[in-house]
Amino acid sequence: MIIPGVLLAIDVGNTQTHIGMFRGESLVESWRFATWRESTADELAALCSSLLGLRDLGLREVDAAIVSSVVPRLAQEYRALSDRYLDGALVVVGPGLRSGMPIRMEIPQELGADRLVNAVAAYERYRTACVVVDFGTAITYDAVSTDGEYLGGIITPGIEISMEALATRAAKLPKVDLEAPQELIGRSTQSAIQSGVVYGFAGQVDGILCRLRQELGVEASAVATGGLAASIVPFCQEIDAVDDLLTLTGLRLLWERSRQ
Repeated sequence: MIIPGVLLAIDVGNTQTHIGMFRGESLVESWRFATWRESTADELAALCSSLLGLRDLGLREVDAAIVSSVVPRLAQEYRALSDRYLDGALVVVGPGLRSGMPIRMEIPQELGADRLVNAVAAYERYRTACVVVDFGTAITYDAVSTDGEYLGGIITPGIEISMEALATRAAKLPKVDLEAPQELIGRSTQSAIQSGVVYGFAGQVDGILCRLRQELGVEASAVATGGLAASIVPFCQEIDAVDDLLTLTGLRLLWERSRQ
């Protein structure tokens, strides 16, 4: 297997895109920006070039790239970027890509690329049963067996979606910022909402993880990732670790496995 000098790992989410630049196995830089679903290949190339320029690199100095996208249109645009600027050196996470992880879902093709990437990275980290909790547009829970099989998971509405729905559907409730409450009992409408969101989602996470561990029959490790993990995890009791770079690590691993 050839390790590229510069590998771009691109995680395209519904809300944010996270890009990591690897040299060998080392992540030397990462960037986050809002996902714009209408972006063209040239616009994405210009953005990537600007980010790489912060490291005095050009887009054509990238040796390889891998993308995981939950936005199908943008996956196509990144393919076009690769064809035009990277000599086709882009791998797209999807069916047929060598992952080294058996998928035990009824319809394996339904598994989101980001969820497979996270599961691969978590199992590489723990080498035993584990659960990934990803705090993104949705909150997803992905379970991996002791033998490294992807078993399935759980999807719940995300934090920002829930807060927006509350403000939209309840005429007298305002939209508030996601902040840690000073105490459980809110002394104002704003603090009451903040308390409900933070402790409500923390309770959801703890409750689901307890049930997952019971169903798995083992004390599976639980790792959290995603842009909003830092807001909720401090109030959880069942999370073992937080890894904001878990998806980027998984993308690097999948690129390496795709070349074996």
